[in-house]
Amino acid sequence: MGRYVIRRLLQMIPVFFGTTLLIFLMVNVMGDPIAGLCGDRQCDPATAAQLRSEFGLDKPVWQQYLTYMGNLFTGDFGTAFNGQKVTELMATAFPITIRLTIVAIVFEIVIGISLGVVTGLRRGRPIDTTVLILTLVVIAIPTFVTGLLLQLLLGVKWGIIKPSVSPDPTIDELLVPGLVLASVSLAYVTRLTRASIAENARADYVRTAVAKGLPRRRVVVRHLLRNSLIPVVTFIGTDVGALMGGAIVTERIFNIHGVGYQLYQGILRQNSQTVVGFVTILVLVFLAANLIVDLLYAVLDPRIRYA
Repeated sequence: MGRYVIRRLLQMIPVFFGTTLLIFLMVNVMGDPIAGLCGDRQCDPATAAQLRSEFGLDKPVWQQYLTYMGNLFTGDFGTAFNGQKVTELMATAFPITIRLTIVAIVFEIVIGISLGVVTGLRRGRPIDTTVLILTLVVIAIPTFVTGLLLQLLLGVKWGIIKPSVSPDPTIDELLVPGLVLASVSLAYVTRLTRASIAENARADYVRTAVAKGLPRRRVVVRHLLRNSLIPVVTFIGTDVGALMGGAIVTERIFNIHGVGYQLYQGILRQNSQTVVGFVTILVLVFLAANLIVDLLYAVLDPRIRYA
């Protein structure tokens, strides 16, 4: 196991450098960030040259990337164009988005897996058909439509929640935004769990456990569910990074000043330092989540062993 972890960590190094280089190049072709600093008027050449020199934008792109990576390993993610350290923006944004992501993941696990198990064990029955139709509707509706609809009904018309959350929201305030963020993934988890449960329910080891006279609850929880969760865990693990990075729409709707909000502001203002810094952390989160998922395989299925 230890050798496998070391090998996977070594494999992450080229992936990390490759993705950060790609992101850096993509951000630098968005346009001239200096032009946006002067407002509607065009910057005079002297001011533009001074700003480019101050932020290191007068150097070749490859040299800017090497400088960024060198500073990165010292914990310096650069300075936004408004003079604020990117690490300060991260310190305020990431805790909020992490709480939002945890709420979304809990909804996926509790509701998605529960519905998947129920429908998988009752395949072809009315409850199975109903859940399949509902999940298909949820997948078909864009997230911003779901968010705006819940905000209008629960926040504006019925007054159950606040239409927008506070600057430092609690878990209670993030329940509805978390449900909106998790809605599509929750539907996929439900359908994936259902398919896996229905397939494994016909497996020989399940029939053997039933023939031995084991209680139905033990057969489902210990044998059927445990082996059926491998594809679900894979999806949820890869979804962690996607939820954190894809929270732009949800955070905009509910006025949550998290990672999505900062990315939106960075892209809107062509603030390359902010965008590259935040996406770099999201890449690390995605790589770490994938490693944890691979290690969980051996926990869920004892037949899997890592040399």
